[in-house]
Amino acid sequence: MTTPIRVVVWNEFRHEKKNEQVRAIYPEGMHTVIARYLAEAGFDAATAVLDEPEHGLTDEVLDRCDVLVWWGHIAHDEVKDEVVERVHRRVLEGMGLIVLHSGHFSKIFKKLMGTTCNLKWREADEKERLWVVAPGHPIVEGIGPYIELEQEEMYGEFFDIPEPDETIFISWFEGGEVFRSGCTFTRGKGKIFYFRPGHETYPTYHHPDVLKVIANAVSWAAPVNRGEIVFGNVKPLEPIKAKQGGVTQ
Repeated sequence: MTTPIRVVVWNEFRHEKKNEQVRAIYPEGMHTVIARYLAEAGFDAATAVLDEPEHGLTDEVLDRCDVLVWWGHIAHDEVKDEVVERVHRRVLEGMGLIVLHSGHFSKIFKKLMGTTCNLKWREADEKERLWVVAPGHPIVEGIGPYIELEQEEMYGEFFDIPEPDETIFISWFEGGEVFRSGCTFTRGKGKIFYFRPGHETYPTYHHPDVLKVIANAVSWAAPVNRGEIVFGNVKPLEPIKAKQGGVTQ
């Protein structure tokens, strides 16, 4: 029997408490909507939020986590550096990381990317069309040529990230901008997927295709079962013929 992939959906859970419009869309929080969908899809899904002790991301939680899904926005600076280091270590060890929407400015994503991760933005209730540009990728299994969202926040290029390993989606917005909305990266043994849509005042995480992409990404980012990476000085695998003064001994 295959063990289900263990996923933790992390959320600040601040907008839902402070903003009536957001609470009306996500009364139990965005993390709960995403985690419920993942559980119904067969994953071992749990949640964690900013205001829990250690932000809900203790060593014990992370050590049993295969994939971490991250949504943050207004409280990036409140995430403790020691927790960021903990998550960073686990990604390098092989834990997958799915970064959603405004999580592009999270401490963990900027640390993993090594850039500002800055971009253009606008809130104008405009249409977004996410075009699939890697149709054979497992992250877009079951997704058509594009995903259309009637209202979303605009993110526009230039997006200050390293060149992605793969670009999965490119978004077009009604106002004319485009954006690399689905990008993969590898850091150490860990796989990372950045997925753009998900502004808190829109029901984006109720959209079946958006949830399907997140579920696909969790499966894709799950760790591969293999040995540890070896660093430092090592013994040779084969005998080495020593040379002295250019003469083989």
